[in-house]
Amino acid sequence: MDAETRDGPPRALLIAAIVVAAGAIIAILVVAALRQSRPGQQTVAIAAVPAPKADSAECRSLVDALPEQLGDYRRATAARPAPPGAVAWTADGEPVILRCGLDRPGEFVVGSPIQVVDAVQWFELADQGRSTWFAVDRPVYVALTLPQGSGPTPIQVISDIIAKSLPAKPIDPAPPR
Repeated sequence: MDAETRDGPPRALLIAAIVVAAGAIIAILVVAALRQSRPGQQTVAIAAVPAPKADSAECRSLVDALPEQLGDYRRATAARPAPPGAVAWTADGEPVILRCGLDRPGEFVVGSPIQVVDAVQWFELADQGRSTWFAVDRPVYVALTLPQGSGPTPIQVISDIIAKSLPAKPIDPAPPR
């Protein structure tokens, strides 16, 4: 057979095209696999709130002591830009979020109810199925936001870590309004 009677492209060109296509598919699959998070790990967007002491030594010490797991919740990667002093854990659904170095909550006034969990005094604010608990007896205010149905484990674990990481101090509520 001579060159004029062959049908289609030369065999070498066809093989090269198949190799390039297969390489491109493999490259796409590798990039996709590398960009995915570890199984079970999610990225959580944490809203920035005023936290003037978030970069303090107390908050760094607390954040360094936080565990990878709070009961059923596993530590999550915070979406960038992540606020300093903030950490999240996820399970199925809403995350648990800890923020350190916040201002005293405006609702925390003389006479506010306080709950003690493992030697830490907490003030609770509930809002639309979530509750935010503020540790109010430490040198920095720490907020722990819990989704509905999270159970007692997250606040118990965090209370234990706060008690070990931050010294207790007398509470300082605002005067009543």
